[in-house]
Amino acid sequence: MRPTPWWALASSAAAPVLLVGGWALAEALQPPGYDPIRDTISALAAHGATDRGVMTGALAGLGVCHVVTAAGLRPARRAGRVVLGAGGMATVLVAAFPQPARGNSVAHTVTAAVAFIALGSWPAFAAHRRSPAPLLTRLASGAATGVLLALVVWFAAEIHGDARGLAERSAAGAQALWPLAVVVSTRRS
Repeated sequence: MRPTPWWALASSAAAPVLLVGGWALAEALQPPGYDPIRDTISALAAHGATDRGVMTGALAGLGVCHVVTAAGLRPARRAGRVVLGAGGMATVLVAAFPQPARGNSVAHTVTAAVAFIALGSWPAFAAHRRSPAPLLTRLASGAATGVLLALVVWFAAEIHGDARGLAERSAAGAQALWPLAVVVSTRRS
């Protein structure tokens, strides 16, 4: 098994920090009325949001982190690395295509859907039949994919509900943490 370099560990650790730190700072800058349980992360980067550059930068940084992690996660199967990298690129595009002040953006919605699906499914593509890294086994990767995609389904079901912000944060947060867990697992193997 080829080793996972230190810079992949750094990028995978930076991903959840950028995501959670970005949404926490951007939420703090919003006027009263923004509700993180109800309102989405995308609303923090939408046209008309207060200091929208904070969340836009955090999303772009998150996407770049996923691409860098994919490049360095050498013990994973190539297909999984490609899907993780594609999810990262789609996340960068989510930042590049913000929601309008009112209504919806087709480009934002499509890139967000691609990002969520890719970042939820990459573990299944990365798994090996036998891997010394416990989180790259088929069982662990299959379970991770099941949980990550179930969170995406919850978000999709809540898209017009009162808990869409919570559902989105749960899905995005888990998707930002799983690459870090896998990288740590590969470095310890």
